[in-house]
Amino acid sequence: MAVSKTQQREHARLLYVGEMITLKEVAERVKVTEKTVGKWCKEDNWDDLRKSLLNTRESQLVHFYNQLEAINMDIANRPEILVNGKPIQRPPKNIPTNAEADTISKITSNIQRLEREIGLGEIIQTGKRMILFIQKINLDDAKMFTGYFDEYITSNLKNG
Repeated sequence: MAVSKTQQREHARLLYVGEMITLKEVAERVKVTEKTVGKWCKEDNWDDLRKSLLNTRESQLVHFYNQLEAINMDIANRPEILVNGKPIQRPPKNIPTNAEADTISKITSNIQRLEREIGLGEIIQTGKRMILFIQKINLDDAKMFTGYFDEYITSNLKNG
């Protein structure tokens, strides 16, 4: 089955954003003209994606870990509340309230999901690092592996 224009466009975007290669190199690998890739790049703001793609997942993880730490610190440092000189009924110092426990559970779930999730962008990043490693050993093998890897990405785009 032939690759659709949409699939070619997606593959081109992933190559351009993930591998930081030129539009000409992307066009050669996706087998479309450089003009077409340039048009897609401009229409879809690939340059902006290039700047933010790798940061997004990592930034979210850092944000969630910071939230989790802040909640845990609030719980650990919770002062005893006194009314008329007597402590009010509430969870012990290091035990979260139901609302806090629910929030902790949701944040933890988000962290686990992000840590498990491997998207096509990350597969491409891994492939890129592998190709760079192979280049240091044998340039011809790296070129061959690049071809195979491009076919693998195209296959993933076709078959989901």
